[in-house]
Amino acid sequence: MFGRLQSMKERYEALTEEIADPQVIADQAKWQKLCKEHSQLEEIVEKYDLYLAKQKDVEEAKEILASEKDAELIELAKEQLADAEKDIESLTEELKVLLLPKDPNDDKNVIMEIRAGTGGEEASLFGYDLLRMYMRFAERQKWKVEEIDMNYTDLGGVKECVFMISGKGAYSKLKFESGAHRVQRVPETESQGRIHTSAATVAVLPEAEDVDVELNMNDVKVDTYRAGGAGGQYVNRTDSAVRMTHIPTGIVVTCQDEKSQLKNKEKAIKVLKSRLLDYYQSQANAEYAASRKSQVGSGDRSERIRTYNFPQGRVTDHRINMTLYNLEAFLDGDMMQIIEALRLAEQTALLAGSKE
Repeated sequence: MFGRLQSMKERYEALTEEIADPQVIADQAKWQKLCKEHSQLEEIVEKYDLYLAKQKDVEEAKEILASEKDAELIELAKEQLADAEKDIESLTEELKVLLLPKDPNDDKNVIMEIRAGTGGEEASLFGYDLLRMYMRFAERQKWKVEEIDMNYTDLGGVKECVFMISGKGAYSKLKFESGAHRVQRVPETESQGRIHTSAATVAVLPEAEDVDVELNMNDVKVDTYRAGGAGGQYVNRTDSAVRMTHIPTGIVVTCQDEKSQLKNKEKAIKVLKSRLLDYYQSQANAEYAASRKSQVGSGDRSERIRTYNFPQGRVTDHRINMTLYNLEAFLDGDMMQIIEALRLAEQTALLAGSKE
């Protein structure tokens, strides 16, 4: 572990000199790539430098204890040794976490899909609640939300919707949202006051970059049609809506949110690339998916991950058996407590796996 850390430190120091070189700065593409690598190493190198400083404190304290006769200095050296050894213990654990393999998608934007499941109109209304929750969370993170394909019902619910969230670390925080979400509440239309259970599924896809997936447009069938709103009302009179079918995989993407057919095509291609990336990664990473299932849930869309219970005002995440009694605030985007707990659970599982 420490050999690897020393190599990282040496690489970081070399990069520090390189990114200050005028010739490198002149090549903006290369400079940006090196700056990104420098930034990725910065936190771990700073933590390692602190670890080395504490190691030096230990050595100094031991030297004093071995040679000093003054009782007061011996006492100070004992305190320094105890403090430094305690710090080294915690820094070692922090360095282990920082050395864990990073999810290559963590810094990417996300494309999210919400689909109402069982429960009819009540499930669609819950779908809208989830959409609003993610939009509120994005606001808190100062991220940008862009609608791609929204299918609203007459009562203001969401049968299905696709939208993009752009911002720093979006995927790292939202990737745990994939799965089936269940709601328990008394619908407004329920005259007997009976609690109904409905569900909606959420998919979280990292935005695919051109280097991630190659899309051959010869494999794509493109259809255009008129964009319709809730109740079948037409948004406009032109064939601006776009449906793309990827023939080899059968993946279908629709986009009708923009009035311009060209903009709808651009958005549809983004979604199609991200779905293809998800499809190919799922095919290639069957073993990885199995190991994730034993960690913090598989992210499988059929897996029930969370329950929102309105009568009790609670939200329960079943993967980590965590219950919060702040349902209203949670649905208003106050989600970080559960997200951080899920990230910690994943780190703990990865650390346990690395020791096996």
